[in-house]
Amino acid sequence: MRVITQQTLGGPEVLTIADAPDPQLLPTEVLVRVKAIGLNPLEARLRAGEFPLIGQPPFVLGWDISGVVEEAQTWRLRPGDEVFGMPMFPRAANGYAEVVSSPALHLVRKPASLSHVEAAALPIVGLTAWHGLVDLAGVSEGDRVLIHGGGGGVGHIAIQIAKALGAHVITTAGESKRRFVEGFGADEVIDYTAVDFTEAVRDIDVVLDTIGGATVERSLDVLRPGGHVVTAVAEGDSSLIARYEAADMRFSGIAVDQDPVALRGLVDLVEQGKLRVHVQETFPFERVADAHRLLDAGHLQGKLVLTL
Repeated sequence: MRVITQQTLGGPEVLTIADAPDPQLLPTEVLVRVKAIGLNPLEARLRAGEFPLIGQPPFVLGWDISGVVEEAQTWRLRPGDEVFGMPMFPRAANGYAEVVSSPALHLVRKPASLSHVEAAALPIVGLTAWHGLVDLAGVSEGDRVLIHGGGGGVGHIAIQIAKALGAHVITTAGESKRRFVEGFGADEVIDYTAVDFTEAVRDIDVVLDTIGGATVERSLDVLRPGGHVVTAVAEGDSSLIARYEAADMRFSGIAVDQDPVALRGLVDLVEQGKLRVHVQETFPFERVADAHRLLDAGHLQGKLVLTL
């Protein structure tokens, strides 16, 4: 099989295609012939050496996959099943590959209403949003929810999950993304380039933060008493946690993990027509460096996906 690997840390140009042996299955695992691979900003950081999650090169990046089961050493899935998921995270899954081995519990069957491209774009961002809004914050009917970065991968999924839970959804996004986030159900849009969000909203029940830095710090000012901030990027900031606790507010960090129950919850929303995934652009496997240049540039709408 072919894999995308790197021998050194650096820019997108360090990503190269190489031959590698097919993975060997263990009991409870399946072998997946990959059809599409979702890309995430985390992978650009790992490639560049900004975050040593999986050690030093050589390594193969990637977690979000969608494909077809070729072999199975489990009763949970069978050859021919179309599946998607986020195997092994945060351990290396070697997802930038034509064939991937995965524990069966890290995958779910792909609904017919999702293409492989859309399915590959969903796991990390979908699980992050689900963990934040459903598991940690317990968003319910009538809650006022502020989502920072609604135009991004996590953000556009979070808007839809919050709406499905019955919330009134406010999001921050640049004016160029206003129609985009409104199309996913945002009730109010704050143009963060023109308006200070702390002056535009009050009495927020839940903030979902995908930005970090001053944004998550200043979100304290918009919460109602007893409100809850959930962040995907500043979960380990002890001084920030102390500030929230001193103000009698709740502060939670998301550490996304394998969760087949949540994945099936996302599938249910897809099948009910309440959740869709936006893919800004697809790239063939061979053009991974071009895709990573877009990751590095930031300001994406939705996700990028490699196709095989």
